[in-house]
Formats: sequence, structure tokens, C-alpha cells
Amino acid sequence: MFGEKIGFIGLGKLGLPCAEAIADAGFKVIGYDKEHRSSNKIIIADEIGDWVKEQTFVFVAVPTPHEENYDGSKPITQLEPKDFDYTILKNVLKQLNKKMSKDQAIVLISTVLPGTIRQQLSPLIENTKLLYNPYLIAMGTVDWDFYNPEMVMIGTKKGNPKSAVLGKKLESFYMQVCNNSPRVEMGSWEEIESIKIFYNTFISAKLSLVNMVQDVAVKLGNID
Repeated sequence: MFGEKIGFIGLGKLGLPCAEAIADAGFKVIGYDKEHRSSNKIIIADEIGDWVKEQTFVFVAVPTPHEENYDGSKPITQLEPKDFDYTILKNVLKQLNKKMSKDQAIVLISTVLPGTIRQQLSPLIENTKLLYNPYLIAMGTVDWDFYNPEMVMIGTKKGNPKSAVLGKKLESFYMQVCNNSPRVEMGSWEEIESIKIFYNTFISAKLSLVNMVQDVAVKLGNID
């Protein structure tokens, strides 16, 4: 069993498999979700209670949903630009801030848009530290992707690795958990927010181009 104690808020399609993967790696994990969840690998608490005071890191994987018309199924160029809904996330951060200390860190893995943390979320955090650590994970392969990440992204207030003690401690945590000694990118909150969003956009653009090439090849024939 490793020294760090891990908390996990949000045990849905992403949170629960990641929490259980951390437990499988030898860490003690306590989790909470507003919906009923069950697990034979982690302890599931009834509320966000005093147990969070004992955790080195409390990972937060709650939903940051978009409105119905912004799910990517139809063009949105004619619609007004809208942000994600951070209501659930903000409520969780407020609760954690009341109970956690400067020696701990909230590790946010929920996706947010660039500029969100400094403008909307960090003002809610006065008593503890906030790290942004989004994942590049596919829902069908959560366990494997968690253990073998393409890269680990860690965002801190200043983005300076030398001054980010808990950021470096989180990096050390992943070196213990991951199977592939992943590349680590540490930067400011804004840098990591941007890497997450722009990387996903880049992958989507590549897939669109590949699909276009395939459509042309199928339609014209004689293209290997």
C-alpha cells in the first residue's frame, strides 16, 4: 500500500473505473457519488464528509454538461456560443474547500473550457490547492487508457514546476500507477485547459479528414 490516500468525487462512467484502477495499483481509495454506486475495490462514502480531510488528493470527475443542441450531432455555427454548465462542479468545489487544507489538493479531471479555472473556479478555493489534470481517455477502454496514457497533463496556478510541490507529487503518483512511464506536461491552468480542448479538436479534425478520403476512395474506385 502506498502512502498517499486518494479520494474520488464522481463515480460515473469515467470516475469509477479510474478510482478502481488506482485501488488496483495499491492505493487506498474512498469515493462518493450522489447516485448509488457499488464497488468491491474502493470504499464508497455516504457524503462529502470529514473523510476528505485525510486524503492527499481528492479527484473530481463530476459532469460539466453542454446544452442539448451543442452535442456535435448538428452544425452550431448559427447558434450563440455557450459555455459548459459548471453548476455541479462548483457545488462540489465549495464543499471540498470547507474541509480541505493547504497540504492537500483537489485534482480536477472534469473537462472545462480555457479560462474557466482562473475566472470561475479558483475564486471558490481559498483553503486548499487546485490542480487541473484532464484525461485523454476513451469510454470503451478506460482502464487501459488510464494505465497507459499518451501524456499526463497537470495544470497549476503559476505553471512553474519548481514551485508546484503538489503538482510534482501528483506526477510522482502517476509514475507509480502508470505502466508506460508517460510524458508529463505541466503548465498553467490555461495552458492545460487549452491542450485538452485543442488536442481533442485536432483528433476530431484528423478523423473527419480520414473519413473524407475514404468517401472519395469508395465513390471513385481505383484508389488504394
